[in-house]
Amino acid sequence: MHENEISEKIIGAAIEVHRILGPGLQESVYEEALCHELHLRGLAFGRQKSVPIPYKGIKLGTDFRLDLIVEDKVIVDLKAKEKLSEIEKPQLLTYLR
Repeated sequence: MHENEISEKIIGAAIEVHRILGPGLQESVYEEALCHELHLRGLAFGRQKSVPIPYKGIKLGTDFRLDLIVEDKVIVDLKAKEKLSEIEKPQLLTYLR
């Protein structure tokens, strides 16, 4: 499945979760509900996956923690807020390296 098709299904699942649960809950609640929706839509995913941080030929002792990785192609970073802070924007781009 292509990344665009996966992304469309993830967005549809997220909209469904928000439509049913509404705003104001903790990220962990949305994560659990989104995982259920992804499962219902036949998407494989991993939760809270550790990704090592490479640095000059070594792996640092601290890892990135991804909220969800869907079909081993699309990273989902859940946020339960109206908009991203200025710190969170570059952090998300770092995950893609």
